[in-house]
Amino acid sequence: MARRFRGESHHKVDAKGRVSIPASFRRVLEAGDPNWQSGDNPELVIVYGDHRRKYLECYTMAAIDEVDAKIDALPRGSMQRKMLQRMFHGQSFPTNVDETGRLVLPAKLRKKIDLDNEAFFIAAGDTFQIWKPETYESVELAAAEEWLDELPDDFDPMQYLDGPGDG
Repeated sequence: MARRFRGESHHKVDAKGRVSIPASFRRVLEAGDPNWQSGDNPELVIVYGDHRRKYLECYTMAAIDEVDAKIDALPRGSMQRKMLQRMFHGQSFPTNVDETGRLVLPAKLRKKIDLDNEAFFIAAGDTFQIWKPETYESVELAAAEEWLDELPDDFDPMQYLDGPGDG
């Protein structure tokens, strides 16, 4: 099994859009880039998606290859394939980590998620997300808290690890 991203952190974004990637995330990007060799800068793909997406999702090369294979398996010309191609091929930005362990986020991507001087990184297994901190708190964190508030006080989310219906 491939290495996973884990953790969350806040990082400053400079005027040129440069932001440091957490060191542990860089190790996962290296492991997930089949062309990476010591001394190289690992490649990744940032999917920014359509107007509804309020964050940037960063894929290792291995993870994006897996997504591409699933897209390629869909019927050619189907709406599902067209929509996924638009998002993962058209609404994405291939890039690499620079020599100092930073990403350079183009103005278009920063504007898309209203990112200014601080970015919030959060792991999502085989991807990680970059959010404007305030957006993460008001959208994602609020949705998770609302979901938890609807559950009984003694509910344990760990039961989902046993699979559906085994709770």
